Amino acid sequence: MNSFFYIDLPTRFRDLDALGHVNNAVYITYFEEGRKSFFLSYINEKESAFDFPFILAHIQCDYNRPITLKDAIGLQMWVGSIGNKSFAFLYEIIDRKNDSIVYASGKSVQVSFDYKLQKSIPISETLKHKLLPFLKNGA
Repeated sequence: MNSFFYIDLPTRFRDLDALGHVNNAVYITYFEEGRKSFFLSYINEKESAFDFPFILAHIQCDYNRPITLKDAIGLQMWVGSIGNKSFAFLYEIIDRKNDSIVYASGKSVQVSFDYKLQKSIPISETLKHKLLPFLKNGA
């Protein structure tokens, strides 16, 4: 399959820097909002966001063009890879009216983690099964 996950992103006045652009650190927060929404929608059957079975190990962002308050943006996400203990998400912040306009792209690596034992663990078969429909071809 090659599905992607999508959410609209609100651009708040507080997200802006002195030049009227969304601050670079906020892009990472937008990725975080995507991960949260993805897990609440597709993966986590519990009600608490604190029950996510992973820990963030790495994140990167490539900034293609500035986002201003007037821009209507959204976030597309895919699964980039699934390993034994880790998986990657791929992100694109796009213009809602023209998805060929990509403001930023990024990647994060999550490690399956047991918070009680404080150590990495293999990804469960259930989690792998739920991630697979979002695996991007050729990633």
